[in-house]
Amino acid sequence: MPLDHAASHRQKVSVLYLENHGWIQKWIGKRLGNSQDAAELAQDVFVRLLAQPRDFDSDLHARAYLSRVSRHLCIDFWRRKQLESAWLEALASRPEEHHPSLEQQALILEALAQVQNMLERLPTKVAEAFSLSQLQGLGYREIAERLGVSERSVTKYMAQAMFQCALLEAELDGVLA
Repeated sequence: MPLDHAASHRQKVSVLYLENHGWIQKWIGKRLGNSQDAAELAQDVFVRLLAQPRDFDSDLHARAYLSRVSRHLCIDFWRRKQLESAWLEALASRPEEHHPSLEQQALILEALAQVQNMLERLPTKVAEAFSLSQLQGLGYREIAERLGVSERSVTKYMAQAMFQCALLEAELDGVLA
């Protein structure tokens, strides 16, 4: 992005921030019931806009975009909270001397969130086949029966899921940026 265009974009985002930050924070706050998290997510809305420049046809178009980003950030927040809750529950069931360090816990939560995001991006049957295999230990024949598909389809689904896992692993290892 040329320097003039970047400065112009920052100025537009600044104007959008001044005009819309208050209502976005209130909107998010109503959904989260927590003003501190709402303030953080409201900031994230505009950080995303700075990171991914957009042009808007009108104020209405800009507000619609900001609303959509706010909604997605709330959904991500709730998913992350559910994941954290499940992790803390699993951790509580283990003896304290076997708990990972706080740094390791943060890394584990981040990896779990990325796996969850990867699964949510997969086609439904692919994600179901993968989950049935990895979480419930079912074989391909049992998965095929549950999903009402052929074993060959399950093999294809698992190949898709494993490919996405390999991409995620490479990303987590810093191989992909």
